[in-house]
Amino acid sequence: MPTTRAWRPTLADLGDAALSLATTALGLGIAIGLVDGVSAPVPASVVAVAVVVAVGDLLLRAPLRVFARFAGAMGALAAGLAVQVGVAWAALAVVPGIDVASPWAAVQVLVVAAVVMAAGRWVWGANDSDYVIADVLRRARRRARRAEPDRPGAPVAGPVREAGLLVVQLDGVAAPVLQEAIEAGLAPTVQRWLTSGSHGLETWWARVPSTTPASQAGLLHGDSTQIPAFRWWDRGLRRLVVTNHPTDAALVEQRLTTGKGLLAGGGTAVSTMFSGDAATSFLVMSRTRSPGPDGTRGGLGPGPSFLRFFASPFVLARAVSLSLGEMVKELYQARRQRLRAVEPRISRGGWYVVLRGVTNVMMRDLSTSLVAEALMRGDPAVFVDLVDYDEIAHHAGPTRPESLRSLEGLDRVLRTLEQVCEVAPRNYRLCVLSDHGQALGATYEQLEGRTLLDTVRELMADPGAAGVESSTSEDWGPLNALLTSAFTTPVLGPDGSRPGPAESDEELPEVVVVGSGNLGLVWFPRSPRRLVLEDLQERWPGLVAGLAARPGVGVVVVDTRERGLVAIGPRGLRLLERDDDVEGEDPLAPYGPRGGADLLRAARLEHTGDLLLVSVVSSRGHVHAFEGQVGSHGGIGGNQNLAFLLHPTQWPVDDDLREDVGPDRLLVGAEQVHAQLVQWAAAAGLRP
Repeated sequence: MPTTRAWRPTLADLGDAALSLATTALGLGIAIGLVDGVSAPVPASVVAVAVVVAVGDLLLRAPLRVFARFAGAMGALAAGLAVQVGVAWAALAVVPGIDVASPWAAVQVLVVAAVVMAAGRWVWGANDSDYVIADVLRRARRRARRAEPDRPGAPVAGPVREAGLLVVQLDGVAAPVLQEAIEAGLAPTVQRWLTSGSHGLETWWARVPSTTPASQAGLLHGDSTQIPAFRWWDRGLRRLVVTNHPTDAALVEQRLTTGKGLLAGGGTAVSTMFSGDAATSFLVMSRTRSPGPDGTRGGLGPGPSFLRFFASPFVLARAVSLSLGEMVKELYQARRQRLRAVEPRISRGGWYVVLRGVTNVMMRDLSTSLVAEALMRGDPAVFVDLVDYDEIAHHAGPTRPESLRSLEGLDRVLRTLEQVCEVAPRNYRLCVLSDHGQALGATYEQLEGRTLLDTVRELMADPGAAGVESSTSEDWGPLNALLTSAFTTPVLGPDGSRPGPAESDEELPEVVVVGSGNLGLVWFPRSPRRLVLEDLQERWPGLVAGLAARPGVGVVVVDTRERGLVAIGPRGLRLLERDDDVEGEDPLAPYGPRGGADLLRAARLEHTGDLLLVSVVSSRGHVHAFEGQVGSHGGIGGNQNLAFLLHPTQWPVDDDLREDVGPDRLLVGAEQVHAQLVQWAAAAGLRP
């Protein structure tokens, strides 16, 4: 059995401390020179300030953690901010040779120093994500060295570590897009894993609806049957259900969970829509209004884990500053698209600019910090969702330069988490996956000149019909979780008006139309049951055929009394439940070998629409979203169904879980990926 020895600082420790002190002193020196109200005539005083800041941070960390256990995450945030400013002000005030006018001047020094240090790391080529958890890594490495056996002349061998599982979801990244990023040198960490043979890359098929709620429910709970789209009309509730609204996310999870999710048995979920039955959750949408097994309320999670981010000098200030920089970058990139007349494109202004800055810097850094804390605690399984690419690709396009460049930042996060895994108390195996891909294309409204709701109303011969149409609000999911946890009332984004349940039939809308990418669903809520083709033909004779004939619509799926589900195109139809009999041209031919099976399943889900529409798909894989997105997912066509699974080669994919998809054998559906992850976890002894 290995022995434990007292820790003694090594040259590496001293060098690490000296480098940290030097970079802090340099950042503070430049900040003091730039900020009015602070002066330091003697350079040595700046170094002394850096020492006081470091010591103050070290001394206050333990009492802050005790405070955060009782005050929760919001208490940790408030205390962390106060401590950062207080330590900086105290250091500037007590060190001889430094003159500081006010606490506001200390705040400015913190912000400017953070920006300078971030810029220096960028020029030096250092990993930005490492800085977020630098202190965590230093502590872990010291702990690992203390645990090494003292065997002079023999190879260093640490204690045998229990297994662990870390799953990182790169939201919206298609397998072909990841391959493109690797070839472009934007994902060197992933490339190294594949080249060294430590990991293998598997493509899996994201079924319709190929959207985050469905895939994440399948990945975390092994069941996505309650989710027909990103949002839908629930006849039982008599209202619209939107999965990135906290109450609805909790409702959906309640319908799905069996208590045996992927993270059951002590796992941790970070920035996800559903919990996977985790014992501990951070920023989890379904738990923002209710307590989890850990007893924490509000979804933010236990307070002490937030201190590393909120109380570390310069970390939060750096994140805020870089978030502002990300907003400026978005304005520049959007303007560049307009000036170069890039097509297709959509407006990228308004709240999205703020949203991109917060989610692609602040939320990513916070999630990285929370995952690192979970790994250092030794939580058996950890799952985190990183949304950077998906946010940008919706607005810029899946393979546009700014979208691909976002993968560079995600790859840096993987490298940082890899370093944490190396020194964590468990031997974590790192799996990386996506929940779906994205497909490029002009929106349906750009193509047709009107929305899908307006099209349906016209074909009903009732342009004034009371209707509900839901535009995209998916982008607001992660921020909704944070703000709802913190302030109770969510910020819902562009389509935030979610009506409550109707009290009477007269209050119900006549028609509800929602879009999930190029999947469109139509309900007629005043009917207590799903309408079949014969009902629709009797009420609105031109509706179904008119929709199928629209240039932007490729296929309409509807149920019938006698022949089951039928897929109707402009020049033919296909009976989905009668041995796929085709009359005329097969409307599903452009959708590949999974078109029939996927749409059959989607059209039989409990809450699906009376009509299910999929846009046309071009020979290049371009689609037309029924919402305002130039990069979209939710239906079928293009790369949106080609998700990926990057897994350790010691954990091979079970071929029995694969199915034939054309010439390939793939895992089909998030449920099969869940089954594979559970199989690996069970083999490693991680299942309860």
